[in-house]
Amino acid sequence: MNRRVYINGAVWLLLVTAALWLPLIGGYMALASRVLLYALAAMGLNLLLGFTGCMSFGEAAYFGLGGYGTGLYLTYIGHSMVVSVIAGTLLGGVAAFIFGPLVMRRRGIYFAMITVAIGQIFYFIAERWNSLTGGEDGLSGFSRQPLHFGFVTVPLDATAFYYFVLFFFAIGTGIIAVLLHSPLGHTFVAIRENRRRAQFLGIHVERYVWASFAIAGFIASLAGALNALQNNFISPINLYWVESGNLVIMAVLGGMRSFWGPLVGAIIFVGIQDYVSSYFPNNWETFIGGLFIVAVLFFPNGILGLARRRGRRAAAVPQPSESGEPQVREAT
Repeated sequence: MNRRVYINGAVWLLLVTAALWLPLIGGYMALASRVLLYALAAMGLNLLLGFTGCMSFGEAAYFGLGGYGTGLYLTYIGHSMVVSVIAGTLLGGVAAFIFGPLVMRRRGIYFAMITVAIGQIFYFIAERWNSLTGGEDGLSGFSRQPLHFGFVTVPLDATAFYYFVLFFFAIGTGIIAVLLHSPLGHTFVAIRENRRRAQFLGIHVERYVWASFAIAGFIASLAGALNALQNNFISPINLYWVESGNLVIMAVLGGMRSFWGPLVGAIIFVGIQDYVSSYFPNNWETFIGGLFIVAVLFFPNGILGLARRRGRRAAAVPQPSESGEPQVREAT
């Protein structure tokens, strides 16, 4: 328990102080914001993929809908940043809730293919509805607005926007953490481990899959809303199935069954994308693909899964006792 508290404290300390140490290693705050929002989307997917055991290639649909909801609100309705994020989150989250019954009874490849099909429906709607979404050119008639706190106005420059994203990242990860430590989260894990046994115990598996799918959609929509504000732009590409594949790669690289795994995966993915593309603009996908192959072949549980396994092995090394007899130290 203490180890978990130390790890969580270290993660949050690094995130809160990013503005101090990130420039020292050649990073910049816009990159940090991208890492956080993609990590949040991947953590939402991980709730469905890593903890419930359902592969989805359609999370980009809700990621993109969140962005469009935010962009449309700022373009046609109001200028409140917080309300725009809420509007985007509701648009994508409600869509995930509505389409949940179409996927909750499917398993394996059929589940994945239905999620892809749903995502492509939204992609083509966004691409063809020129009058509302801007079509292939995307929606760009909005921009980040300053935050107003009574008599204080805070312009959202790169650093301020990072902490704006961090605020919602904390909300999203807090919700996921509470869910995973609740009976609902334990039920998700039970379904992942043995779906049939969960059914024999009287658990309505389909309803819980629906719940996991909807919650993942809300989290992805929140991340998508922040992504629209990050770029002051949203396009159908953000709804495309390739974006869903990127989220899957992030979750797998970092560790699907680890809480912070998607964050580690997002750091690696976005970092490689930013660094390598500055030298090889058209070939950064090759580096990501090669790393993904290595991960699947040699550490399928992700980087954090590999670290956890090595920690358990080290904790189980026989320790000599006072009598000279070897003892096994139990892992905590």
